[in-house]
Amino acid sequence: MTVQKARPNIVLVITDQQRFDTIAAQGHPHMVTPNLDRLVREGVSLTRMFVTAPSCAPSRASLFTGLYPHQTGVLRNEQPWRWSWVESLAHAGYRCINIGKMHTFPWEHPFGFHERHVVENKDRAHVNVPYFLDNWDKALHARGFEKPSRKTWARRADYRERLGAFAWELPADLHPDNFVGDLACHWLDIYPGGEPFFLEIGLPGPHPPYDPTPDALALYEGRDLPAPIFERADIDGQPKVLKDLRREHTEDDHDAVVHLLDPTPEQMQLQRQHYFANVSMIDAQVGHLLAALERRGVLDETVVIFTSDHGDCLNDHGHSQKWTMYEQSVRVPAVVWGRGLSHRTIDDLCSWMDFGPTILELAGLVPPDWMQARSLVPLLGGAGEGRPRVFAEHARDMILKGTACMSMVRDRRWKLVHFVDSPEGQLFDLDADPREVSNLWDDPAHAERRREMVEEILRWRTMTAMTPAPLPAPVR
Repeated sequence: MTVQKARPNIVLVITDQQRFDTIAAQGHPHMVTPNLDRLVREGVSLTRMFVTAPSCAPSRASLFTGLYPHQTGVLRNEQPWRWSWVESLAHAGYRCINIGKMHTFPWEHPFGFHERHVVENKDRAHVNVPYFLDNWDKALHARGFEKPSRKTWARRADYRERLGAFAWELPADLHPDNFVGDLACHWLDIYPGGEPFFLEIGLPGPHPPYDPTPDALALYEGRDLPAPIFERADIDGQPKVLKDLRREHTEDDHDAVVHLLDPTPEQMQLQRQHYFANVSMIDAQVGHLLAALERRGVLDETVVIFTSDHGDCLNDHGHSQKWTMYEQSVRVPAVVWGRGLSHRTIDDLCSWMDFGPTILELAGLVPPDWMQARSLVPLLGGAGEGRPRVFAEHARDMILKGTACMSMVRDRRWKLVHFVDSPEGQLFDLDADPREVSNLWDDPAHAERRREMVEEILRWRTMTAMTPAPLPAPVR
C-alpha cells in the first residue's frame, strides 16, 4: 500500500451548512480549527467559492453532475437524481465509497458508488419529511438511545428560546459528526484493496440542531465572536419574498430551530457559540482523517478536498439557515490539499460544481464537454482564471414559499437577486457595501446596472437550456 500510484486517491469531505468564514487560517481568528488551518497553510485555498443553490439536494446534485439545478431537475430536496460522475470514476478503476451524507434521492441508490454507508440529516422528525432509517439511526438504536431531534429537544422548558442551540447529551462517539468521521477512518483502516479510491465523507454538521459536545463548546466560552449583521433598516427593507421566509421560520421549527424575529444579542451569541463549536468538532475529524490516511500509508498519494454544500445566515440579515442569496448562505469554504499541490490562495470566483470535472481530471479522466462546470486543475496549479461571474438559483419548496424561482448573478463587484414573479429584487455593490445592507434595486442611478444583470440571468438560463446533457431518466 506504500507504492506510489499513478493516480491519486481522492477524499472529498463535504460538511453540511458551513459558511465561508469558519476557518481561522483564512482570516477568521474567532475560529478554533488547527487541522483545517494545516490544509490552508499547505494546500490551495479557494476563498470565493459559491454554490449553485442555497440548500442541500439542489446544490449536491449540481456538484455531482456538473450541471445547474434547472438542468438536473433537482430543484428542491427529495427530487429524484438521474446520474453522478462517480460512475465514471468507478468504471475507470477507482473504488468509490460514500460514508455519511450525500442527500441523494433515492437515499441509498448506488449512483456509481461501490459502497454507501448513508447518514442523512440530523433531524428528520417532521411530518413533511419522508421516513428513512439510516446508519446513524441504527447505531443509536443498537446502543439503546432515543435519537435526538426536535421531538426530544422540544421537551426542554427553554426550547423556544435557544435558536436551535443545544449541547450534546449522549456519548460523544454517537454524535453524528464523530460517528461519520470514525466510520470513515475505520474504512481506511480495514479495506484490503490496493486500487485508488474515491472516498466521499458527508459530515452532517454544522447543520442544525447546533449540538456540539460540551468539550467542543468549552472552546468558545468567553471567546470574542463576530456579531450578526442585524440592522432594522436592512431587515425592514427586504423584498416581500424574504420577509415571508422569515415569517415561515417563526411558524415552523425547521431542524429544531425556533426562529425569533427579534432575538437578543445573548441568544444570537449562544447560537454562534454552538455553531462554531460544531465546526471545531469537524476540524478534529479532519485531523483523524489525515492520521488514518497516514496509518494506511497513502497520505502522500491522496488529494483531500474540504468544502460545504451551502452556508448558514445565523441571524445575519435576520434570517435562519439558508434559502437566501446572501454571502453567508451561498459562499462556502473550499480547500484542496495533497499530492502535487503547494500553498496558494486563489481569490477568483469559482462555482462549487466545478469540483466535479476537477476530480475527474485529477483521476486522469476527460470531463464530458456538456458539463457546465469547468475544471479547477489549472487554477490549482497557478495558471488559468476563475469565472467572471457565478450563478445560483432556488425553486419554491416547503420553506421558500414566496417565489417560484429565485436567481442570483454575482461578479467581483456586483450581486443581483431576481425573483421571477415579483417586481422586487436585490442589487448590491459589494465594493462599497460588503455587508449587503444597502439594496440598490430601486435606485435610479443604478437602473442600467440592474437591467444588464437581469439580462445576464436571462442569457445564462437560455444558453444553458439550449445545451441539454445526455442524462438518463430520474431514478425512482
